[in-house]
Amino acid sequence: MAPSSRAPISRLLLPAYISPPRAPQSSSSSPHSPSNPTLAARPSHRRQAPAPPDLPPTRMASDASVPVPAAAQPVPKRRGNYNCGRCGLPKKGHVCPVPGPAASANAGKAGEPPQPQNKPRRALQFDPVAAAAEAVVDAVPLAVAPPPPVPGRKRARVEVVDVEEEGKGEEADEEEGLGWVELGDGRRAPGEVLVEVLRRLAPRGVAAAAGVSRGWRECARRVWRGAEEVRLGAAGVGPVGALTARCPALARLVLRMDSDVDATMLACIAFSCPNLQSLDISMANSAVNRITGDELSRFVSEKRVLSVLKLGGCSGLGFLNISSSSLSTLWLSGLCSLTKTVMNCPNLNELSLDFPKQNNDSTDLVALMDSLGRTCPNLRNMHISSIRLCNEAVFALESANLRGLCMLSLVLGSKITDAAIASIVRSYASLELLDLSGSSITDNGLGMICNAFPDTLTRLLMALCPNITSSGIQVAAAQLPLLRLMDCGKSICANPKPEAGRSYFGDLNGGIKFCSKLPIQKKQQPTYQKLIIKHSSLKKLSLWGCSAIEALYVNCPELVDLNLNSCTNLHPERLLIQCPKLKDVHVNGCRDMLIGAIRNQVLNEFAAVEPRLPCKRLADGSKRVLVPHFMVEQLEEQEKWGRPGKAQCTVHLT
Repeated sequence: MAPSSRAPISRLLLPAYISPPRAPQSSSSSPHSPSNPTLAARPSHRRQAPAPPDLPPTRMASDASVPVPAAAQPVPKRRGNYNCGRCGLPKKGHVCPVPGPAASANAGKAGEPPQPQNKPRRALQFDPVAAAAEAVVDAVPLAVAPPPPVPGRKRARVEVVDVEEEGKGEEADEEEGLGWVELGDGRRAPGEVLVEVLRRLAPRGVAAAAGVSRGWRECARRVWRGAEEVRLGAAGVGPVGALTARCPALARLVLRMDSDVDATMLACIAFSCPNLQSLDISMANSAVNRITGDELSRFVSEKRVLSVLKLGGCSGLGFLNISSSSLSTLWLSGLCSLTKTVMNCPNLNELSLDFPKQNNDSTDLVALMDSLGRTCPNLRNMHISSIRLCNEAVFALESANLRGLCMLSLVLGSKITDAAIASIVRSYASLELLDLSGSSITDNGLGMICNAFPDTLTRLLMALCPNITSSGIQVAAAQLPLLRLMDCGKSICANPKPEAGRSYFGDLNGGIKFCSKLPIQKKQQPTYQKLIIKHSSLKKLSLWGCSAIEALYVNCPELVDLNLNSCTNLHPERLLIQCPKLKDVHVNGCRDMLIGAIRNQVLNEFAAVEPRLPCKRLADGSKRVLVPHFMVEQLEEQEKWGRPGKAQCTVHLT
């Protein structure tokens, strides 16, 4: 073949790829014939895009003389084309990656590099784009190669989810509202109204409401997600864990446990409630708290935002080692025989330690009081209940230098005397509450308290103090003008319990054997006392168990609660109650005649009103009230418009 007739291989292959199919030719010398050895030996596996339909087929000069039969002409379509004319893919939702005619013409200009085509890629592609595209095109023949995926339509199977964006989406859904919720019988209500109703139910009621329908379940989920305080009575760690997992915003948790509690409960709460601020766990009668000192110390140290901790039944702690900078309130009850007590809580404001009433407790309260000044300097409220309280413990508290103390409660300290009162008076100048129930203070100690805190003390509790008399109580009521609460229960008793003596007898072996004698009742005439309480701001007065009071006069305009339980020797004719705002009177254990007299005084609206009309006793002994004529019109006007009603008082018999 002459050099002029030999064309480049690209020019020979171009008509075969972009020209429409034609009828077979009779000449075998054509370079396009399949029998040509040059082309048959070099098959091409590359995929070429068909030419646009607007461009005429390109033919070489050697093919100009070959006639095209009529059968090879394209048949005109009656309907529109559903596929792309450039790449052959469906037109619906398709963006063709093949450039148009103008782009193809510009790309063929000399001196310009070819523009890379944005070939579609798979959704999950780990190789480079170009290498992957060439590997797919070269490996799959043109006849069996599937069409490339539509770009932008297929999603990857593995999606990266942004947690923050998901949370924002949930918040946006909550802000949109719940719409209307079906209530049954064709009635509907706004979802926000149903949420407010469910918030007033117990946790079990909310859980039951979630099973009604999809709308109710969504409302219940909204209640759980927005709950900040939950009060639950549970029988194990399972219900607690299931409930706390639904409440991400839970800040205050109150549990009443009916089964034993151990470290698993603390671990569940620590994991499910990261923002917990207050925890209150109380035990039922048969439940046992098995939490140890190490487990409690670890829990408090891990909860950095915990500010209130109340735990009951702490008999198994063994020792107390609590260190927290956020803890402000600590209540521990049921403590017994603590070997070590360390509380490093600089922000602690309220401390309550309750020890049992048995004599087997061996806690060193003197060392405990001495360490509070160094570890808890901001302590304001302190309550300690123990039979081991004594004057030495109060002296140690004085050396702790807790000048900011406002409430002091030392209960069941039978060894606390007036010497401890003198120490308290020297140490603190602004006490608002003082509870010395169960102590051995006398009227002299009460006098020191009245002289030291006349301008600050509002609550005074002196129950179970057998050395106090009615004279000391009257002095306290007269010298403490800001007093709101006074408790003198079982302090004035007529029959104190006699002490059992001990006797010894000779043993057969020469030893001494001690045995208890029967209690001997001394035939003494009981000393009854009369009590007069007149105070302008007192609201609650408790005289329960004061069996030595035979006469009582109470004149307190602001009094709302009066406790007279077990006042067995109070005479009805020596009782006078002038308290117009009285709402509750407790008379459990009193005689029937006394209960009737109290009912007549507190329930009869004319009992506390002095007679304003003149009266005289007639010859037959009867009393007649003379009503002036100018009062008749006033009485008729009051009956017409109605008299203002008096607050009804309740007499409690139990």
